[in-house]
Amino acid sequence: MIEINSTTTITLEGINEGHHLVTYKGVKCTKSPFDYVLYQMLIHKVQPDLIIEIGSNEGGSALYLADLLQLSGKGVVHTIDVEDRIAAPAKAHPLIQFFNGGWEMYDLSIPTSYKIVLVIEDSSHTYSNTLQVLNRFAPVVTPGSYLVVEDGIIDSLGMSETFDGGPIRAIKTFLKDRSDFFADLYWSDFFGKNATFNPIGYLKRLN
Repeated sequence: MIEINSTTTITLEGINEGHHLVTYKGVKCTKSPFDYVLYQMLIHKVQPDLIIEIGSNEGGSALYLADLLQLSGKGVVHTIDVEDRIAAPAKAHPLIQFFNGGWEMYDLSIPTSYKIVLVIEDSSHTYSNTLQVLNRFAPVVTPGSYLVVEDGIIDSLGMSETFDGGPIRAIKTFLKDRSDFFADLYWSDFFGKNATFNPIGYLKRLN
């Protein structure tokens, strides 16, 4: 809890409640305000040719990412989900390609034709599913780029047990015996220690 004055406080629970109501260009896009800012800086730094987003929902996040890429003058978004729930504004964006059927069906030969690849894991948030996604998509992340694991904040919200340890447990398992990725705390601690919905979730590939 952060005290602003004697009558006003900001709570993590309040931020979480509000972030579920966030839209981008009228399309649901449930990201925290911290991560909106972090993503635009990260994309400017990495300059990806391809962003693979696992978990489309209504397409608001893909729409935001695609607009950032359009402003940078390069890159496309491949967004993956089990079924098509994409809103019209996202479907109309020329830099977004949608893949249905789940992340297991995405052809991993596709990213090999792109020079710089960034991956965002934002699917079911369970430990098992998150770990499987990390292991499957880690090889397509290019050195110097990132594999971002979203919503580890569920631990701080007291929901970790519901997701069997969720993203943070999966990250720790994934990193345990690897030397090619590390948690880049520059991003997760940018606004203060873990002032992000993706604590220890900005995983940078070294080689």
